[in-house]
Amino acid sequence: MGCRVISLLFAAAIGLVLSLFGTPLVIRSLRKRRVGQFIQEEILERHGHKQGIPTMGGVVFVLAATMGYFLSHTRLWTPSTGFTFEWEPLDPGGLLAIFALLGMAAVGFVDDLTKVSNKRSLGLGKAAKFGAQLVVAVVFAYWAGEVGISTEISFVRPIGIDLGVFFVVLVLLMLTGAANGVNIADGMDGLASGSAALVVGAYTIIAFWQWRNPAFYSAVDPLELAIVSAAMFGALLGFLWWNAAPARIIMGDVGSEGIGGVLAALALLTDTHLLLVVLGGIYVAETLSVIIQVGVFKLTGKRVFRMAPIHHHFDLAGWPETTVVVRFWILTGIGVALGLGMFYADFISTGGLLR
Repeated sequence: MGCRVISLLFAAAIGLVLSLFGTPLVIRSLRKRRVGQFIQEEILERHGHKQGIPTMGGVVFVLAATMGYFLSHTRLWTPSTGFTFEWEPLDPGGLLAIFALLGMAAVGFVDDLTKVSNKRSLGLGKAAKFGAQLVVAVVFAYWAGEVGISTEISFVRPIGIDLGVFFVVLVLLMLTGAANGVNIADGMDGLASGSAALVVGAYTIIAFWQWRNPAFYSAVDPLELAIVSAAMFGALLGFLWWNAAPARIIMGDVGSEGIGGVLAALALLTDTHLLLVVLGGIYVAETLSVIIQVGVFKLTGKRVFRMAPIHHHFDLAGWPETTVVVRFWILTGIGVALGLGMFYADFISTGGLLR
């Protein structure tokens, strides 16, 4: 057990170091190439100073997390052999999560490149973006089916509603829903990266707990998922150092799509589909605020919020940006605490004991 726990800590440390020290290198490179953010006209007055800040920074933490996961499987020293080089096998669960991370990040990367090329805030067309996300979802669903993932809808465990071949629809909904939720929340310095770090931190705990208690859960390679989560947690913290207000770099769609992809994959592979709604409640609220705003405006011609998504409502109400961000982090922390409480309560209710 000790070596595997060290792998988890090693993955987090690698993700943190690579992201923390790699981000300023990417900032300089993007500035030389004049790859900057484009600000919407509606918020240009209050956030015009962000115009031109390097974007596509999500590349850093996506690659840092990926490298953290793979490098955590190397062994340079063991108690039995001393200094040596060994390679631990990669299990399907971890590879699936990394595939979702990289696959969705690739979609976002192309979207960002389109924006930069066109020098405007609009990227890929809806059809092209959806088509690319569908490809990722189909490959993920097929691969997950091959390794024995449960196709039942789950909260903290499967609830008996088997989707069968329609499981791919759930995968697509979760991948796109999570990606869009994070993307919508990525409108203020550190908001998306800080909240995402809290959620992947929660999944590190959930997956590790499932590994320690295999008799109670049917997750796919939970220790591997815990390692991926830990690597992503460290990578996001390293990026947040530079993304916190005043941001030196913005994650872009490559980052928000990647985060959404890995969160959806972790929820799917740990059989906690609906629990993600609680853990990532802030993304649900951001998305709902947009839906409500658009729906009510089309029906009545009136606006519910000063501007959607909802973080801009508080921004236009005069709240300082850092106040909005920190309070949204607090709300995410509450959602994470509530979600972990539900997860553990289910464990107790099924006869589990604190271990």
